[in-house]
Amino acid sequence: MAASVEGRESRDRLEAAVDQAIAVCDGEPRATIRALIAANDLLLERNAALVAELDHAWHWISPGYTRSTNRRRMKSGDPD
Repeated sequence: MAASVEGRESRDRLEAAVDQAIAVCDGEPRATIRALIAANDLLLERNAALVAELDHAWHWISPGYTRSTNRRRMKSGDPD
């Protein structure tokens, strides 16, 4: 029963977000789609930049530190 309530709440939030996006674009579906594509492209660019920064950071982190950190996590039962 809880899963169906969560699913309904999720759909309601999604529908509210859709209505809000359309309202922001004055009810124009093409403008809404255009804005969503532009926002998605921006998020993809930011994600790529963050991935590049993380890749760069990993070069400066000691492999020994990461191994001991992973071992500690495995012992505590926390996979992340």
